Amino acid sequence: MKLRSIIVEDEETSRDILRNYLNKYCLNVDVLGEASNIEEAIILIEKHELDLVFLDVEMPYGNAFDLLDRVQNRTFETVIVTAYNQYAIDALNAHVSYYLMKPISIEDLIRAVDYVGDIKAKENALQDSVLVPNTARVNGKITIPQQDGFEVLETADILYCKADDNYTEIYLNNNKKKLVSKTLKYFEEALSSSSFARIHKSYLVNVNEVVKYIKGKGGSVVLSNGKEVMVSASRKAQLLSYFK
Repeated sequence: MKLRSIIVEDEETSRDILRNYLNKYCLNVDVLGEASNIEEAIILIEKHELDLVFLDVEMPYGNAFDLLDRVQNRTFETVIVTAYNQYAIDALNAHVSYYLMKPISIEDLIRAVDYVGDIKAKENALQDSVLVPNTARVNGKITIPQQDGFEVLETADILYCKADDNYTEIYLNNNKKKLVSKTLKYFEEALSSSSFARIHKSYLVNVNEVVKYIKGKGGSVVLSNGKEVMVSASRKAQLLSYFK
């Protein structure tokens, strides 16, 4: 599939290099326009339905994250292209898909485009279709510790788990909640053989209970009880791999 994209970069030379690399090595990328600042970029984003934005961090009249904050209901993926490495954490928090350092490595650029292409292809395949996990429903059990012993839960009855510092809240399909003195990492490992996906630093979900996927910054999923849970950009590809 063609990835509809724009380049947002204040240096003309850098725009030329990136455009030429894309034209030569990433034939599935269609560059619809270029912008040298945030205001020009906003106009292009509102004009086109984009799949991918290549975005420099430091620009006149604000930076990349100011731009992303201004975009409501963002459905495109973002690849940061910068000469500075100190923005990596900000990029992660802004649900950026890939972080490329200047001078651009052709191999890294191809890898970034392939990563975004895989995400968009899976999103498009899921759109307007019923979500069917590749994994079979697991009728296993898991034990959770209690003061007077332990309780046995059917893993299929768990909708999702939510981190609460060193505790984990377990939400069940009977509208009950269990608070357990174990970390979310513990349950991620304990349920690794079942159909559970860590979609966010704070959430582990039963993919059999996912009924809808919504595009967005990192996207979000809706569970069978109506609960909407955000998906981290870094975990989106892993989640989508569970579905046909």
